[in-house]
Amino acid sequence: MWLILAATLISAGNAIIRKLFNTSSNAWLEIQWYLFAGVFMLGAGYAFLKNAHVRIDFLSTKFSARTRNWIDIIGIIVFLFPLCWLMSYYAWPLLAEKYASGETSVNAGGLIRWPVFALIPAGFGLLALQGVSELIKRVAFLTGAGSDALAHEEEEATEVPNESSHVATDAERQHG
Repeated sequence: MWLILAATLISAGNAIIRKLFNTSSNAWLEIQWYLFAGVFMLGAGYAFLKNAHVRIDFLSTKFSARTRNWIDIIGIIVFLFPLCWLMSYYAWPLLAEKYASGETSVNAGGLIRWPVFALIPAGFGLLALQGVSELIKRVAFLTGAGSDALAHEEEEATEVPNESSHVATDAERQHG
């Protein structure tokens, strides 16, 4: 959320400066790209936590809770962990190269490149950590030691009444 706010403010500031003073810098454009890259790379684990990732709901709703959790366990182990490992494995040497060379953008006034390349292993590392958390939750559910982590959408949809919407019982009316 903060990265999007920063990118929006930078974009607006850049547009205002460009219109008022007829000048701009490629660095302003590139920092926006870096911030958006940060949103997506660093937000993937959070999206997984909130179950906001892509899921084929019309199929998964037909399965039992146990089956959905087994599918997630297999997906995490067979697809997510290898993907996170591969992306991090190939990103580290690239990051090291960009850092050692001090490479900057080819655009005039552009930014150094290694910080945006650092987002790749950081993002996939955070996603893998969230994958471990989700795997633990799924196994806990299947062993009876936890609740169904995939059922949280239904729980969030059921609103808990707050005090302003509370209907007083006869006993409450008598005491106050």
